[in-house]
Amino acid sequence: MNFIAENYDIWRAGHILTVIAWMAGLLYLPRLFIYHFSAKPDGELETCLIAQEHRLLRMIMNPAFVLVWGFGILLIIANAGRAGGWSVFLSWPWVFKFSLITVMTVLHHYFALMRKQFAKGERPLSEKKWRIINELPAVLAIFIVVIAVVWLR
Repeated sequence: MNFIAENYDIWRAGHILTVIAWMAGLLYLPRLFIYHFSAKPDGELETCLIAQEHRLLRMIMNPAFVLVWGFGILLIIANAGRAGGWSVFLSWPWVFKFSLITVMTVLHHYFALMRKQFAKGERPLSEKKWRIINELPAVLAIFIVVIAVVWLR
């Protein structure tokens, strides 16, 4: 446990870097879904988009997601050690941040399910709805960062 607390800055750096990669994917994948609506079914563009979506999810988003959670858990353990106990996580900023992170995680898995539907040639939802959904990761990130910087110093 001491090793984890002593390397807090390393875990924080890893967490920030992997959050950037995860967010890039969360912002780009729904944009690819939007492009899908203008692609001819079984056409060259659709084939290319299906491959891009698959690679983005499997090679960037999923590994970044796992690392974000891994570094995040190390930070939680380190913070508990530095703050003198686990009760620090019962304060409203932590609860709100954990709730928003849970929503972000659900959104990641929802995008993964939708990618499979697009790969089957389906067009789930509408282009307009995807344009709205495309903004959700950015809005969530704004709230998460503000909570982390302002209330969780």
